[in-house]
Amino acid sequence: MLCKVLCKALCKVLCKVLCKVLCKVLCKVLCKVLSKVLCKVLCKVNFVVCQLFALLAAVWFRTYLHSSKTSSFIRHVVATLLGLYLAVFCFGWYALHFLVQSGVSYCIMIIIGMEHMHKYCFVFALGYLVVCQITRVYIFDYGQYSADFSGPMMIMTQKITSLAYEIHDGMFRKDEDLTPSQRDLAVRRMPSLLEYLSYNCNFMGILAGPLCSYKDYITFIEGRSHHVTRSGEDGREAPPCGGAEPSPNAAVVQKLVVCGLSLLVHLTVSNAFPVEYNIDAHFQATASWPTKVLYLYVSLLAARPKYYFAWTLADAINNAAGFGFRGYDRHGEARWDLISNLRIQQIERSTSFKMFLDNWNIQTALWLKRVCYERTTWNPTVQTFVLSAIWHGVYPGYYLTFLTGVLMTLAARAMRNNFRHYFLKSPQRKLLYDVVTWAATQVAVSYTVVPFVLLSIKPSFAFYSSWSYCLHIAGLLVLLFLPVKKTQRGQDPHEHRRLSRSKKFDENSWGQNSFPTTTNNVCNQGPAQAARHPSGTE
Repeated sequence: MLCKVLCKALCKVLCKVLCKVLCKVLCKVLCKVLSKVLCKVLCKVNFVVCQLFALLAAVWFRTYLHSSKTSSFIRHVVATLLGLYLAVFCFGWYALHFLVQSGVSYCIMIIIGMEHMHKYCFVFALGYLVVCQITRVYIFDYGQYSADFSGPMMIMTQKITSLAYEIHDGMFRKDEDLTPSQRDLAVRRMPSLLEYLSYNCNFMGILAGPLCSYKDYITFIEGRSHHVTRSGEDGREAPPCGGAEPSPNAAVVQKLVVCGLSLLVHLTVSNAFPVEYNIDAHFQATASWPTKVLYLYVSLLAARPKYYFAWTLADAINNAAGFGFRGYDRHGEARWDLISNLRIQQIERSTSFKMFLDNWNIQTALWLKRVCYERTTWNPTVQTFVLSAIWHGVYPGYYLTFLTGVLMTLAARAMRNNFRHYFLKSPQRKLLYDVVTWAATQVAVSYTVVPFVLLSIKPSFAFYSSWSYCLHIAGLLVLLFLPVKKTQRGQDPHEHRRLSRSKKFDENSWGQNSFPTTTNNVCNQGPAQAARHPSGTE
């Protein structure tokens, strides 16, 4: 009897202790999970609320602080203070990183000579960004896509390095050594501290960009955007726009509609087709190859609307403030795509890997072209993709994506150069070529960017292994057995650029064979002068 009583007592005590321990463990786990989920949700809501506030502030800025009503000094001060307020509201004391990165870079510009200033600024700005990304990813928040402070720092890094190169071009290099786009963007005097901070920290672009050139921003602040003389694609000056200043209201409303639709698709469709399902063991074991290919395309298609939403909203904010006017199209309609970051129709209808890249994250492609592709003498494509991977962050998946992107870009270029001309002899062949290359491009892009979404090494290699690395092998075989036309580096660089541009404009596309240029191409006066597309050199 005594043993039974003792056993019951011990059982009760053990049950109570175990229940308490389990409850504590479960509570801790649940708290961590809930805190992460809530943090992600709150960060996203915080970002959207701040961007909507920036949209309202942009309308107020254009209405009450128009360049015709107030001085450039006041516009600079207000734009900077509002931007810093949004940064502090979103990121707290982490916003100090913005001032540190900008402040030290400005000191480098002032202290170091013009001959090497751009190199030191580039190394410091990019290095500081990488250090911040390492601490955020591997110390604080690995794998979480929350609204982190390194996102705005990526845009700020682009602005700092672009401005450094533009100052170097304008105040050190000779005009005859510059390309037409470099000559247009060259900065001929050192910006004041206020102008510099306004360019980097203005409320229109501090949270999500997009990148713009320093000269375009100063032209906007001074109210000269709608009547400034710009350079056309042939390098000659186009006539300035005349008449009243165009209203951005229609463009803003249109872009807000795109934002609403993108957000709706993201909230309803994206979660139904997770990219992670591509590496699900049951799916890999049971799905047929056509099913795998189709799901790969659909899952990556469903992952794009969140980028459409963020970038289009950022573009609408700038337009609402009056920034982003490019000129007039062939129908006499105002174009507000000077700093647009994507062209959705061209993305979804891309018939080449390069065409997709040229219409996705456009301003980043321009930055890569300005600071790397045009200025390097050894294998510019590889160096550009490596710089892009470093700038994006320190997740291993980024490097897998961009190294795969190098292979896909070179293979697609070889295929195009060797086979495309055979399909231009009749409309039927051309249509067949477009259909086949569209399907191949969409699958190749989806295959390439899976590691970008998965982030880590193990799931990324699991995906590529499930596909037997088939597109990697196909790309290598193409490069091994098909002749590749190399860039004509030996001839006069100015002549090569002119030939490249003239060849480019013979294509009825948005630039699938080149990085787009940075010029604010044209400010046409009417329908008789058709609007031109951005261009570049391969």
